[in-house]
Amino acid sequence: MLPDRAFFYALADAAKAETLPRFRTGGYVTNKLEGGFDPVTEGDQAAEAAIRALIEDRFPEHGILGEEHENIGLDREHIWVIDPIDGTRAFISGVPVWGTLIGFQSGGRSVMGLMDQPFTGERYFADGKRSWYSGPDGERQIRTRDCERLSDAILFTTSPHIFTGEDAERYHAVERHVRLFRYGTDCYAYALLASGHVDLVIENSLKPYDVGALIPLIEHAGGIITTWDGGRPEMGGNIIAAGSRALHEQAMSILNGA
Repeated sequence: MLPDRAFFYALADAAKAETLPRFRTGGYVTNKLEGGFDPVTEGDQAAEAAIRALIEDRFPEHGILGEEHENIGLDREHIWVIDPIDGTRAFISGVPVWGTLIGFQSGGRSVMGLMDQPFTGERYFADGKRSWYSGPDGERQIRTRDCERLSDAILFTTSPHIFTGEDAERYHAVERHVRLFRYGTDCYAYALLASGHVDLVIENSLKPYDVGALIPLIEHAGGIITTWDGGRPEMGGNIIAAGSRALHEQAMSILNGA
């Protein structure tokens, strides 16, 4: 038996019960890095624990890959990929562009996923075939928009400071060609792309749990998400997501110096 929408929503509700009461409260934050700042909050840890408890009860044969707790059964056919708070910096700053990411892999490929933003009451869900939005203005199937030219595109990335060295040069080479670029939206940028509001997201050094839930959300909405060299994105790394194949090809050409 495979998960359905109701189970994904139950997982999101369990995480929400841990994250939302801690949002904008100045909750406890620790730093995971000695030489930098990689924050983790009580909400991160409690939300992932709540998600894991439900999965382990309902699907004990499934593996789990998460950001905050030990991975389980990564050699299994079905694996859950969890980031309890993607955008922890936004979370601790009171900015509602963070989200809970819950992805589901089968045979090594991301096939279902959910991004939940509890404060705004929005959920973006890929059911294995289509992508959906539900929120304050109702529920509907979502699609990427067909932007054909880079010069007409809206580009998002979490921050220009995530890029260094050659990666920075390659990213800014694309940025110079777009109509509009914006920073600071974490996983919310991918949801906006799937919904047809933006056209391109480019980031680097992502972990599997940063993208696991977002891959099917974009692909089932008609978009394309790959690594910068055109490979599958399940393992993270340098990631590009585009609303149309033409836009993906144009951005890839610049990223790779063609």
